[in-house]
Amino acid sequence: MQPRLVSLALILSLLGTVTPVLAQDPPPNPRVLVTTNMGSFEIELYRDRVAATVVNFLTYVIEGYYDGTVFHRVIRDTIIQGGGFTVEAEEQLAPKSEGLRGSIVNQASRSLQNRRGTVAMARGPGGNTARQQFFINLDDNSSFDFKNPTDAGIGYAVFGRVTEGMNVISEIGRVRTGSQGPLLDVPNDPVIIESIRRVEVPAG
Repeated sequence: MQPRLVSLALILSLLGTVTPVLAQDPPPNPRVLVTTNMGSFEIELYRDRVAATVVNFLTYVIEGYYDGTVFHRVIRDTIIQGGGFTVEAEEQLAPKSEGLRGSIVNQASRSLQNRRGTVAMARGPGGNTARQQFFINLDDNSSFDFKNPTDAGIGYAVFGRVTEGMNVISEIGRVRTGSQGPLLDVPNDPVIIESIRRVEVPAG
């Protein structure tokens, strides 16, 4: 089954970049509700500061890509990371490839830091290798921050913050973990992302 196509006009409309002629104030940043089998939490997305990263994330949200994926990496007092794996037979993790798009430009900067409760893009060894996976900081992780534009120093791009439900994230951060093949810090009992959905934000 092919993933549902999302038009550029729809994405721009969802982000609020299509501005009414008489609008005086910019629209509020979009928010999403993340529902897991351990509870729900809400995230504000920094459309006003890292629009390209937010467009990437919201496109996956609109297409339902994250539904049924898991938080596959939990490092106590550091991060919870998810969005790239599903649970198959005998609770074994498998990478989700259907609907996966290419990598994006890393928008990390000194002005957005990896503080407790912020949400950032996970990535590979190179600076511009983020795709769909994201993580939530359980502590102030200054080692993840932008230092310089090299692959080694660019850090991880923060693109949002948790606005409600940090207690749920803290609970996820305390689950017992083990390993599966090359994957470390895998929750023993799967933490499933049941859905991520856009929520309405009142203007003004």
